[in-house]
Amino acid sequence: DAAEAEIIQLLKRAKLSIMKDEPEEAELILHDALRLAYQSDNKKAITYTYDLVTLLTSLNYCLGRLDAEKVQEFALAGYEFCISTLEEKIEREKELAEDIMSVEEKANTHLLLGMCLDSCARYLLFSKQPSQAQRMYEKALQISQEIQGERHPQTIVLMSDLATTLDAQGHFDEAYIYMQRASDLAREINHPELHMVLSNLAAILTHRERYTQAEEIYQEALKQAELKRDEVSIQHIQEELADLARKSRLLT
Repeated sequence: DAAEAEIIQLLKRAKLSIMKDEPEEAELILHDALRLAYQSDNKKAITYTYDLVTLLTSLNYCLGRLDAEKVQEFALAGYEFCISTLEEKIEREKELAEDIMSVEEKANTHLLLGMCLDSCARYLLFSKQPSQAQRMYEKALQISQEIQGERHPQTIVLMSDLATTLDAQGHFDEAYIYMQRASDLAREINHPELHMVLSNLAAILTHRERYTQAEEIYQEALKQAELKRDEVSIQHIQEELADLARKSRLLT
């Protein structure tokens, strides 16, 4: 359609500006492309535009145009722009009748906002900003619960991620409540990432100094990881079990 054709042209211009070493021009064009991609709910365009933004940021950093702090500012500004754009879109859609925009279409906009909040939260947690990440995860979890339900796999992952963020801030009791609920739901639906949820639960139990229970959960997580043949998780859980054994020996 016309919107997609315009996005394609903008992306071509952005790529050309990058190749011509015109980063400021490329950045302006990519912002226009991203805004149009969100307005038209074109998920492929959103993903591809983000890829180009990441490429541009990486090039600028490698060429010494940006220091680490500037890279972080640039990334957060991008997330804030996407979140505010989607929130404005949701407000506009509230006024639209069902014959103009269906309930399902409106729900998709909410889910897209949830995805953006989730991505931003992950970045904030990686950047060691857990309290800001917590707020993003709380909003994303609320959206997923309302639109997809508590038993949806994505809702469970968000619940687990929120618990991990609380754990990183030392809020062990609150983290345990969320993670226990996430693990119960993950077991009920045989979640594809059950072993990771259980591993996160065991980590929180360790921080609460409930070592015996933590070991039991780690063993359960290890069995699930072996069933999934997830070698990275298997190695991680085995290392955690070894560390837990050392802590237990020190207490005896």
